[in-house]
Amino acid sequence: MQARQIAEGIYRIGANITNGDLFEGMWPIPEGVSLNSYVVWGEKVALIDLVRDWDEAPSRVREQLDSIHLPMHQIDYLILNHLEPDHTGWLRTFRDLCPQAEILTTPKGANLVKSFYKITDKVRSVKSGDTLELGKGKKLVFEEIPNVHWPETMVTYEASSGVLFSCDAFGSYGSVGAEVFDDELTPSQHEFYERESLRYYANIVASFSVFVERAVQKLSGLKVNVIAPSHGILWRKNPRIIVDRYVRYASYAEGPAESEVTLIWGSMYGNTEKLVQAALAGLKEEGVPVHIHQIPQTHVSYILASAWKSTGIVLGMPTYEYRMFPPMAHVLDDLGRKKVFGKKVFRFGSYGWSGGAAKELGEITAKYRWEFLDPVEFEGAPSDKEYEEVRKRCKELGALVKKSARYPLKS
Repeated sequence: MQARQIAEGIYRIGANITNGDLFEGMWPIPEGVSLNSYVVWGEKVALIDLVRDWDEAPSRVREQLDSIHLPMHQIDYLILNHLEPDHTGWLRTFRDLCPQAEILTTPKGANLVKSFYKITDKVRSVKSGDTLELGKGKKLVFEEIPNVHWPETMVTYEASSGVLFSCDAFGSYGSVGAEVFDDELTPSQHEFYERESLRYYANIVASFSVFVERAVQKLSGLKVNVIAPSHGILWRKNPRIIVDRYVRYASYAEGPAESEVTLIWGSMYGNTEKLVQAALAGLKEEGVPVHIHQIPQTHVSYILASAWKSTGIVLGMPTYEYRMFPPMAHVLDDLGRKKVFGKKVFRFGSYGWSGGAAKELGEITAKYRWEFLDPVEFEGAPSDKEYEEVRKRCKELGALVKKSARYPLKS
């Protein structure tokens, strides 16, 4: 893979992780993920963000530096926008290869450089508004955007070109091929990266949505021509698309979101499963889109993505030993950790010798600000009566979703 020129003297250097590992050790990335670094080359040279020693990423970086005839000993500065190890895991080796390069990061970032990599020399702390002149008209401007998604995070802006190096902000899952810019992608590729940007946001950034909104507001005064994130494609034709997308995702944190419902269900012996079709029938009557996830077969990464954007949630689960079906308890715990709050919710499910799921459900979701419709519980197998009750309740939920959603149904 060759380095790609973004503007005069500015290049994207990237590596794809496709070895089947989990992102952050827990999120599936079946289509991989890209690690993007950047070169800004004036009289001095800055490398912006790094990679981890992961799936031969350092070798890909060195190959692409060679493709623009940039030997590593000519790198004067390493800009670290964010210290998470997927962007810095190669730092110790990089320092050995480039002892001359000065590291620039925020004060909190400098502390992490010390704690993660035991590096203290040639580390300079920068804050919002600080600049770095590289010569030949190239000037880097630093802006702190804390908690997007770690507290030390900043972005770097190259003033002459209007390129914003945003690190994790405005990123997505998904490997990147030869087509790295938004205007090089097919419609189907755009659909893919839209899905993966939502999943990435719900998995990685959702808990910090208020800080996303603050960051977008803080950066609104910059004339941004290109958004260059650390994961995913680069936006040069219409960078506003990914900004608006992130603003929309952040707005879901209030609870009302799209006029959609996420149905999460699990069944031990098929009795709860028998009413899934009843739930779908009721929702269909109201015409609301439904995202269906069977657990434990579906990874919570995908459930988070659709639950985050849905105004309504349907839970279908049996009671298990006086408590909730364990896979559902695990999913609901993760929804809480990612702050999937303020939803309209309906629950149905079977039990054997005793109920008990409701008590644990209430305990887990006590702080979620969920508005529950009356549940439908039944002993053993469901009858026609329960089928009709679930259908009616889901029709009621669908109407409530349409009424309370932040964004109306698309015609």
